Amino acid sequence: MIHVLWSIILGFICGLLARAILPGAQHMGFLATALLGIAGSFVGGLLARVFSKPKEGAKYYPAGLVLSVIGAIIVLYVWQRFIP
Repeated sequence: MIHVLWSIILGFICGLLARAILPGAQHMGFLATALLGIAGSFVGGLLARVFSKPKEGAKYYPAGLVLSVIGAIIVLYVWQRFIP
């Protein structure tokens, strides 16, 4: 249970950083910002797989804070451009 809470908190922080870096007004609440950060973490993990292979037996490459923020920026950019 603590892992889920920690994911939400870090997702919110990554979402806030992505919203601060990407210009423009984003009208999002707490939940949308947290989901943005969590989705950014998944995208960041996928980007990490492109550059290096995960440890043997691992199904997913854990993204760090930097890759999570970069992934959240990508998700937010796509959201702003393609979904009105």
